[in-house]
Amino acid sequence: MLLGIDIGTSACKVALFERDGRVKAQEAVEYPVYYPAPGWAEQNPDEWWTAICRGIRKVLEETKAEPGEVDGVGIDGQSWSAIPVDREGNCLANTPIWMDTRARDICGRVKKEIGFERIFQTAGNDFLPSYSTPKMLWFKENRPEIFRKTWKFLQSNSYIAFRLTGVMTQEPSQGYGLHFFNNRTGSYDAELAKDLGLSVDLVPELVPCHAVVGGVTKEAAALTGLKEGTPVTAGGLDAACGTLGAGVYQAGQTQEQGGQAGGMSICLDESKAHPKLILSPHVVPGKWLLQGGTVGGGGVLRWFRQEFAPEKSFDDLTREAEKIPAGSEGVVFLPYMAGERSPIWDADAKGVFYGLSFGRTRAHMLRAAMEGVAFSLEHNLRTAREAGVEAGVLNAMGGAANSRLWTQIKADVTGKTIRIPASDTATTLGACILAGIGTGVYRDFGEAVRKTVSITREHTPDMENHAIYQRSMELYLELYERLKEVFCSYSERERKR
Repeated sequence: MLLGIDIGTSACKVALFERDGRVKAQEAVEYPVYYPAPGWAEQNPDEWWTAICRGIRKVLEETKAEPGEVDGVGIDGQSWSAIPVDREGNCLANTPIWMDTRARDICGRVKKEIGFERIFQTAGNDFLPSYSTPKMLWFKENRPEIFRKTWKFLQSNSYIAFRLTGVMTQEPSQGYGLHFFNNRTGSYDAELAKDLGLSVDLVPELVPCHAVVGGVTKEAAALTGLKEGTPVTAGGLDAACGTLGAGVYQAGQTQEQGGQAGGMSICLDESKAHPKLILSPHVVPGKWLLQGGTVGGGGVLRWFRQEFAPEKSFDDLTREAEKIPAGSEGVVFLPYMAGERSPIWDADAKGVFYGLSFGRTRAHMLRAAMEGVAFSLEHNLRTAREAGVEAGVLNAMGGAANSRLWTQIKADVTGKTIRIPASDTATTLGACILAGIGTGVYRDFGEAVRKTVSITREHTPDMENHAIYQRSMELYLELYERLKEVFCSYSERERKR
C-alpha cells in the first residue's frame, strides 16, 4: 500500500491507498489558523506534525495494516510557506500561509528597486505578498533575531518530510514560491537572490518530486506507527499533486480545483507565464502548470452554511439552490472572502452580494454564491487565453466536485465539459503516485494514472445557460472594477486606525 499526506489549510488529510488507487482508509485532523493582526494568517508547523502523526496512526489502526505493508509515503502541502528552522530543524516561528499579506509594503519597494521585469523573467510570477520570498524578507526586516538563527526556510511538504526522515529538501513544484528559482531551468539564480537581500543557502538543494529523500527515522516511527526505514518521497505542491491525482499529466489536460480554495491548473510542455496567473513546474518532470488560484472555493459554501443555515446539510442547501434558475435572477456574488488571488491579486477585495431585494431569498444568495465561485474560475480561464493557453476538458477534484449542481454550474459558466474522477481524494492520491514512482511500484506516470484514476461521471455544458451566464459574467467583472477603489480606500482607512 501507499500512504499519502495532504497538509491543507484547515486540516491535514492522511489516506492509505491500494496500488490500484482504491482508498483503504482516510482521516482528517483539524488545526487552527491564527490571525494575530490585520492581513496576517499563520499556522504552527508543529501542529501540522502532531495532526499528521495522529492521522497516520488512525488509518493504520482502522485498516489493521502492518507497518511493513506501506511501500512508501508521499506528501503534498499548501503553497507559499516560509518555515524558519535552525540547523537541528527546530521550527523557530509560525509560518505565514498563502492567505497572509503582511509583506505587501516590502513587495512594492522590491519591485521599484529591482524591477518587475527582472523578477518576472526569472520567476515567471509577480512579486506578491502571498509568495514565500516576501515572507522571508519580512522575517529579515521584522524578526531579525529569528532570521539570524534560521538555517533554512522550508515549505510545508519539505518540513513534514524532514520530520519523517531528518533530511531537508526542496522540490521544484514548490520552487515557484521562491522568486530566485528559475521557472524555465528549474535551478536557483544566486545573483537574483543576492540582489533581493537573500541567499540560495537559505533554502535546501533541489530534488525531483518523486525522489526518495530518506527513510522514516526511529523517532518518527515511534510517533506515527510507520516502520522505521519506510521510503519517503519529496512530494509537491497540493495543487500539482491534486492535478496528477485527477489524471492530468500530459500537455493540454486541465484540472479544476474545488477544495477550500478554488482554481485551475493547465498542463503545459513548455514554460508559459502570465503576470496575473501562477506558473509552476508540475510534479511530473518536464511539465509545467499554468494555474489560477482563487480564495473562493468549497470554503464559500462552508461559510454560507455556518452563518445562514447551520441546521441544514450540504445536500439540503443544494436542493434549495436547484430551485433558482441560472443567473440567480440578477443576484451576483463576488467570492473575495479573504481578498483575492488570481487574476486580480487584490488583498483588499471583499465578498459582495449584489442584486438583493425583498423578492430574493436565501436560496438566491446560495445559488449566487456557487455561481460566483464558477465566475472566478472562468475569469482565470479567460486570462490563460491571453497567454495563448486554452483549456480543454476539465478534470475536477476536491469536495465541491461531489456536488452535481455545482459541477454543472461550472460547466455551464465555462462552456467546458467537466469530468469527475472516481475518488475525491485526488490530492493524497497524487502524493501516493509520486511515492509509487519513487519506490518502483509504478513504471512511469502514464502507468500510474491508468492504474489509479478512473472517471465516474461527466458534465457537458448547457449552452442556453452558458449564454445567460456570459451576461452575468460581465456584471461580475464590472462590479469588481467599480468597487476596487472602494475596497482600497476603505482598507487604507482601517490600517491607519
